[in-house]
Amino acid sequence: MPPSQADKAHLLRSLHQGTELLRLLNVWDVASARAVASRPGTTAIATASAAIAAVHGHEDGEQIPLDLHLAAVRRICAAVSLPVTADLERGYGDVGATIEAAVDAGAVGANLEDAMAPCEAFARDIREAVAAGASTAVPLFVNARTDVYLAAEALDEDERRTEAMARGLAYLEAGADCVFVPGLVDEASIRELAAAFGPGRLSLLARPGLPTAPRLQELGVARLSHGPALLHHAMAAIADYDR
Repeated sequence: MPPSQADKAHLLRSLHQGTELLRLLNVWDVASARAVASRPGTTAIATASAAIAAVHGHEDGEQIPLDLHLAAVRRICAAVSLPVTADLERGYGDVGATIEAAVDAGAVGANLEDAMAPCEAFARDIREAVAAGASTAVPLFVNARTDVYLAAEALDEDERRTEAMARGLAYLEAGADCVFVPGLVDEASIRELAAAFGPGRLSLLARPGLPTAPRLQELGVARLSHGPALLHHAMAAIADYDR
């Protein structure tokens, strides 16, 4: 018997608490999802909103219509037996409804980003997302993303770490299961945030300058995502293709 959606949700949650770093290659359609799922050692699938938008001819940043975005998520979830966590950007203006629709599409995890909105406002969004997930029969895993390291370039490392820590702790208090801090590469800051958030609660984005995966595991990082990098590699392969 194939695993139920609730079974997949429990598996996704347990993967963040395991002894090994959860590595996620982000997909955008059925073909990419099946290709990633077939890789040895793959335990879960994540979508990338930028990649889904791009293959439909839209820019990132909620420019793709939500129904089109969720249709892609639904096809991905139906194509693989692994748990799927969906990148839902800022929640498309109605976080609760978007979460419920994503669960209906088959997702068992959700990534929501603060886009540097006021901390209190995004914490309310997280509470709404958690409540929406609780209203279903699926124990949704909520990954709260803060864009401090992507948007606050004028701040120094200490200031960015302090802001990211304050936001992350607020989002965890609001009910988030994990905090995603894309752009963070400094080892000392990674160690501090991982310790402050607790085991299984820090997620990072793969990028140049980041410590190796084994080192991230030692530092207490739970999850490493690759964003739209896989799509970029595919497009580069097409550009370089020579029969």
